[in-house]
Amino acid sequence: MMLFVSAGVWRHVQNMIIMSTFLFLVVSAVIRQANLCLEKEILLLPPVNFTIIVTGLSKVHLQWKPNPNQNPKIRGIKYKVKINTPNEDDYETPRTQSRSVNVLHQGFSASVQTILHCDSSFFQSSWVSAELQAPPGAPGTSAVNLTCVTNVVSDDVSLHCTWFVGKNAPVDTQYFLFYRFDIYTEECQDYRKDSWNRNIACWFPETAIDRKGHGQLAVHVNGSSKQIAIKPLDQLFDLHAIDQVNPPVNVTAKLEGNRLYIQWEKPVSNLPRQCFDYEVNIYNIREDYSKIQKIQGNSFNLVIDPTCKHSLKMRATVHFSCRKNGLWSEWSQSIYVGEDKPTHQTEWLLSVLMATACFLLLSLFVICRTCQVWTKLFPPIPAPNRKVKDLSFSNIYEKTKSGETEIEVISYMEDPGLDNLDDSVF
Repeated sequence: MMLFVSAGVWRHVQNMIIMSTFLFLVVSAVIRQANLCLEKEILLLPPVNFTIIVTGLSKVHLQWKPNPNQNPKIRGIKYKVKINTPNEDDYETPRTQSRSVNVLHQGFSASVQTILHCDSSFFQSSWVSAELQAPPGAPGTSAVNLTCVTNVVSDDVSLHCTWFVGKNAPVDTQYFLFYRFDIYTEECQDYRKDSWNRNIACWFPETAIDRKGHGQLAVHVNGSSKQIAIKPLDQLFDLHAIDQVNPPVNVTAKLEGNRLYIQWEKPVSNLPRQCFDYEVNIYNIREDYSKIQKIQGNSFNLVIDPTCKHSLKMRATVHFSCRKNGLWSEWSQSIYVGEDKPTHQTEWLLSVLMATACFLLLSLFVICRTCQVWTKLFPPIPAPNRKVKDLSFSNIYEKTKSGETEIEVISYMEDPGLDNLDDSVF
């Protein structure tokens, strides 16, 4: 009697056989590994052919191979990588290669070893190491105080970096800047120079940098001189820390009575509206007093003195719920509300001051009139003595009658005989 098996049933049987075989092998490997873990010592051999290769700005590729003499029965082998310089770090990986992003102007050194976690036991091999030498350059010649800021302009991310010249850099030193984001590397084409024509700043109007501010930015500044070798500088920036968002837009203010209402729209950005925090700076011009208020949302109101003129401006930053905090934006353009009107208290004070001034002037006049202060300060000039006056006219008459000139009359009047005038004349 012949039995016929359908194709579907046969495939199911084949899958069952394959699965059973796989499970048998896994169980066998587990049993062997369990038996192996019972051993007090397991010999692990270090990796071989460990190399470090620079694959980009501040990026290296670490690669090694398993030791060919390692016991093939040992399963579950991993590798521990330790970065020695410039910054210490260590991690485990089951692979035979790894990547590291690090500054390289001070050199780079790393080590790797074979490890095995076996139940509660841990086994490890000896270390093997490799290193990259620091690039050549005289001390004190590299660029210093490198700072960078990113900003979203339309749909592109701009990058602006500045630095100072090294204290030992010759006058003919020239610096050149490169940035790398992910797989993209670009050299600066727009520099700003100092008085010695040395590059000290760079501007990228468009870059390949992520518009949401995620990831790391690698910046490299090298230099050249005819006198000595210039040491390069590498620096890594977290994008969220150097991303300066745009100011809020369409800021409007309306004053109703003594209540000020402010509205605005989120900055130009790919982030949603709820991702921003704001600060509003309200400045009372008359009293020279400013108040800064932190706000979430897109509107705000407060009570102010409507008789004083106020200026207000706003800035924004990204809320920590969307990413790590970064830089505040620039302040928006100032807008003005209110008018400088004198208050009732001011009007009353001016009236009191004017009345007081009038009273003081009137009192001074009365005092001067009563006490003859003016006469004492400015006494009148007394008239000449009667006898002296008659003598003068008599002499003038005689001289005129004898035909003397007017000049002689004046000369006679100055005769010493006039010394007998009353002293009060002078």
